[in-house]
Amino acid sequence: MAFSLGMSFHEGETKMHELLHVPHLDNPTSTMLTPQAAFRLQQAPLLAIGTLDSQDRPWTSLWGGKHGFSEMLGGGMIGTRTLVDAAHDPVVQALLGHAEKGRMVSGKEKMLAGLTISLMERKRVKIFGRMIAGCVDEVKVEVDDDRERPAGMPEKQNQVQLITKVEQSLGNCPKYLNQYDIQPAMVTSTLISQSESLSEEAKALILKADMFFLTTSVPEDMDTNHRGGPAGFVRVLSDTEIVYPEYSGNRLYQSLGNLLVNPKIGITFPDYKTGDIVYITGTTDVLAGDDATAILPGSNLAVKIKIGEARVVKQGLPLRGMRKTPSPYNPLVRTLASEGNLKASVLAARKTARLIGKTPLGPTVARFTFSVPEAVQYSPGQWVAFDFSHDLDIGYSHMRDDDPRSLNDDFVRTFTISSTPSGNGPQKEFDITIRNVGVVTSFLFRQNDRAGFEVPIVGIGGEFVIEQESDENKLTPFIAGGVGITPLLGQLGHLKLQPTQLKLLWTTRLADIDLILNVLERYPDLARCTEVFLTGNTEIADSEAKVQQLKSMGAKVSRRRLEKADLDIDEAGSYYLCAGGPLRKDLLSWLEGKVVIFENFDY
Repeated sequence: MAFSLGMSFHEGETKMHELLHVPHLDNPTSTMLTPQAAFRLQQAPLLAIGTLDSQDRPWTSLWGGKHGFSEMLGGGMIGTRTLVDAAHDPVVQALLGHAEKGRMVSGKEKMLAGLTISLMERKRVKIFGRMIAGCVDEVKVEVDDDRERPAGMPEKQNQVQLITKVEQSLGNCPKYLNQYDIQPAMVTSTLISQSESLSEEAKALILKADMFFLTTSVPEDMDTNHRGGPAGFVRVLSDTEIVYPEYSGNRLYQSLGNLLVNPKIGITFPDYKTGDIVYITGTTDVLAGDDATAILPGSNLAVKIKIGEARVVKQGLPLRGMRKTPSPYNPLVRTLASEGNLKASVLAARKTARLIGKTPLGPTVARFTFSVPEAVQYSPGQWVAFDFSHDLDIGYSHMRDDDPRSLNDDFVRTFTISSTPSGNGPQKEFDITIRNVGVVTSFLFRQNDRAGFEVPIVGIGGEFVIEQESDENKLTPFIAGGVGITPLLGQLGHLKLQPTQLKLLWTTRLADIDLILNVLERYPDLARCTEVFLTGNTEIADSEAKVQQLKSMGAKVSRRRLEKADLDIDEAGSYYLCAGGPLRKDLLSWLEGKVVIFENFDY
């Protein structure tokens, strides 16, 4: 069997390579239906399919639900048979919308693109071709095991039959494919909304989606593909605009290249649990470099989409899916600059910090002291952002299974400043108190404070200011999880450390008891305001003696987890908290109805 050596890049793909300074690549797309693509089409339970409507607007839909709904017909042609939502599916309408039910009609070689995909196996193949013929017919729905038909289940469903001549195919990598176990389902669709803006239902589905499918086109070619990430990776700018980050990929830029030539796009967001789906067609701006960072800090490449038409269809999918394992390549959600993304604040001119001190405060916690000869201005409770890319970024690679998140890591990290500034002017030194939890912090913990290690400062900011109640008999509670104590440390010099005015609830592992001792030894008046919750059964040398030392300093100590009842504080004003995601989620639910102030570092 003969194989094509591939094809040249289109104009838009070449423009993307020039824009991003990517070296010339060979286009691996085959000008035929390869055996790999043929096998995948017959095995995968999903087919994302895209085409153009009568106004040349792209749309994308999601078909399938079970293996074998597509089959080979010979001569590079495939046949597809699956249940569809003929009433609201824009791809069905664009291909066969005016055809009489049951009547096979010529496709007149209408362009269409597809992505056959197995989410459980994390395998996908793109195809491009032309519709030869197709029809929509009604089929009777069989009920298994002679059971009584469930209430609301229709006796008949719409089924599409489509014959496509495949002209191109290309296998894609497994990155960003979140696993779902896909099963077929009946279509009982209801159109919820259809307009030039996003309804509340559309926005809610988009903001919890962990994948979508997109179709782009240029004259005589189309491309349908997948974008995945953590739930919420697509951000809503307004009722008429959304934006998503383009993660590190194969650098072919077939979809983005199309958009540089023709900015029209068709995307669809599925909700596999409910069967609901959002269809969107619109126009795009491809944002690179500073343009991307200005909207979506932490991103070097992003796509902004202006809504042309959006449809929300309840239970419009012919399938359901149970979520399994997220992709290990998913980075954290990058929130908008307007949503308070900390990376939106950067210094116009970078300054350099030199590590001059390192004080261990337990097996995984240490205090680092930095000097800044040029001096920096900061206020108590603010954060500092460092750029470790010079030391840790090893450049582009397609896959990196040993450290998958590093592909989209800019190695910029934000830490709360734990020292109190001396006076109101620029400062030449500051501290951070951190835990060794990842690639960057592990690298920092390995540095010798006498070796002259330097790192650029890219930003200082934040407004996490603790304001005590004016009423001296009203408490201000601060809840800290582990090193979440740091925002409080920088502000202790300005707070009244009286048990009637400040209440510190500090939950941490027994292994970090040295951190607690160090803090209370440096700020002895804080001990009388503190209740410590120690967790874990790790054997710690002299642990009982250290617990007794905490009690002798005036702190209350409990060997258990923090509980909801511990937050019931009489005469409490605003609650302040700094904790990791899981604990913060519990705390916010426990404090529902209270005034809670915290800073979110999840980006």
